[in-house]
Amino acid sequence: MRLPAYSSLRVRLGGGVATIVLDHPPVNTLDGQMMLDLHDLLGRLRTADTVRVIVFESAHDEFFLAHVDFGIFDSYPALETVKKDYPHVNVHQGIGELLRSQPQITIVKLAGIARAGGAEFVAAADMAFAGAERGKIAQSEVLLGIIPGGGGTQFLLEKVGRNRALEVVLGADLLDAETAALYGWINRAVPDNELDAFVTRLAGNIAALDPGVIEGVKRALPAGDLTRGLNVEHDEWNRLVSGDAPARKMKLAMERDLQTIEPERDLEGFLRRVAADV
Repeated sequence: MRLPAYSSLRVRLGGGVATIVLDHPPVNTLDGQMMLDLHDLLGRLRTADTVRVIVFESAHDEFFLAHVDFGIFDSYPALETVKKDYPHVNVHQGIGELLRSQPQITIVKLAGIARAGGAEFVAAADMAFAGAERGKIAQSEVLLGIIPGGGGTQFLLEKVGRNRALEVVLGADLLDAETAALYGWINRAVPDNELDAFVTRLAGNIAALDPGVIEGVKRALPAGDLTRGLNVEHDEWNRLVSGDAPARKMKLAMERDLQTIEPERDLEGFLRRVAADV
């Protein structure tokens, strides 16, 4: 299968498995170009009979996906070019919906930190396995005065239940892999030095199943229709992000070098200090 070159993704194909490496330095943010690249690539893979499993990993040692890039608002004109493909949800939610509806099995290998839009990406995949020491995850948007806007509320409700979804969204704490697995946000925590081999073995075993088995299982265990909840999430996100306080917090955060490695390591503490100074 021939694929175009992508500026934010690297793709390896082999043995029925497509491994997609997410690559947007310096901290691997989910920006507009990556959304467009994912939209194109997942669309092409939908009809690829030779690809049966899709594995996502990161090019960064510390971050799987830090969060949505703060320059995303500048990408809106470009994202409008694919809006027609998501008539019932926003484009960011639509990337999650692509993951949830992909005919292949989608697996996240979480060897670092995923927050906000990165955490939504993890929750949208069919399965996620995290390094027990380095894998961490948080839904941190409320620290900016907004709520998740890429499907996070609905994906969490489906995976962890209402009480834990409320804790995760409103508490905005960085969870270790063991706690995330206990909650059901990810499948399981695996020792860091075993994570690559574990995911490789699982993906290979699934890809080697008899024809029709993956399709049959995904039809029998379909992703639920979250459209109504996603629409409410979008409306509430849009209402809040249009206010003055989030804009001031985002501006001050960028002035203090958000999206560089040191602030991102303790993003929750960093954003709480920003909020205190706004």
